[in-house]
Amino acid sequence: MKSAAKLIFIVGAPRSGTTMLERILSAHSLVQGGPEPHLITPLAHTGIWDKVEKAPYDHILAAEAQKLFVSQMSGGEQNYYDACRAYCDVLYSRFLEAKGTKIYCLDKTPAYALVLPFLSRVYPDASYIVLTRHPLAVFSSFANSFFDGDYQAAHDYNPVVERYVPALAAFLKEESTPKLHVRYEDLVKDPEQWFEKICNHIGIPYEAEAINYGDRQDKDQVKGLGDPIGVAKHSRPTTASVKKWAAELHGDPSKLALARKMITALNPDDLALCGYPTDMLWQALENIDESNFKAPKKSKLTRYRLQRKLIMFFRRLARKSAVFRNLLKKLRLAADVFLRDE
Repeated sequence: MKSAAKLIFIVGAPRSGTTMLERILSAHSLVQGGPEPHLITPLAHTGIWDKVEKAPYDHILAAEAQKLFVSQMSGGEQNYYDACRAYCDVLYSRFLEAKGTKIYCLDKTPAYALVLPFLSRVYPDASYIVLTRHPLAVFSSFANSFFDGDYQAAHDYNPVVERYVPALAAFLKEESTPKLHVRYEDLVKDPEQWFEKICNHIGIPYEAEAINYGDRQDKDQVKGLGDPIGVAKHSRPTTASVKKWAAELHGDPSKLALARKMITALNPDDLALCGYPTDMLWQALENIDESNFKAPKKSKLTRYRLQRKLIMFFRRLARKSAVFRNLLKKLRLAADVFLRDE
């Protein structure tokens, strides 16, 4: 079953440059981007492909029942993936219709990287761009964006490097789904060359002016929870943050120890597939010029960063404190009562 919508998926870890690339592609005359819709991740865990650990229904029985149900159809489980695609097609197509005349729909939700086998079953004919970034640059940005540079707190909350590197490497290794692999460092160093490759991969004309996305971005675009902290400061790709992680680890033994532990936990073959072989991984740290070394500046507290910090703080508190969870339930009940229509 061929997809009704022309889809582009940017696949990458959080803080790996996916928003920057989404801004560039959205500035193209044929491509419509927007806030991260998160359509695929919940859909991947409702039935046949995978299931959540806990659900407000018998999810194990539901999955087995669906498998038995589709097994009686000609084509078996493929009918299920066709149905998932039909559901998403309606939403993607109507999003395009609502936004205007562009014909390609772009989705860059980073969490999709963790369900790529499912996504590629649902959309085998989509255009996939796999964006990778130095794993320690990803983690440094994650820790500084949401945890004030506290590496241990960031890692305890979400070990993004250990989760995303193997998932991206497995997808790059899989040959049945056509894809273009782009390294963040290469893209920001030579955006013209790499954007032309991206356009060729998708099958759209190369529009060099889209690289200056700050001059052409949609003024009416709605910002979502996955929208950028740093992208808005620039109007085109910049190499300013390529080696920032090395400056941060330099002279900080505790951060460096955790960074080495994260890298040691990864398969060297996975790192090489993502474009960061172990023999080159630490070069930026080893080549720091002591005479010109400057400690990284602390990130400013923006409205977006404050919002994310509050969300993560209250999530952690809800997980740890039964008293706080009960309070939230009471507040939810009160809100339901107050908002109930008579």
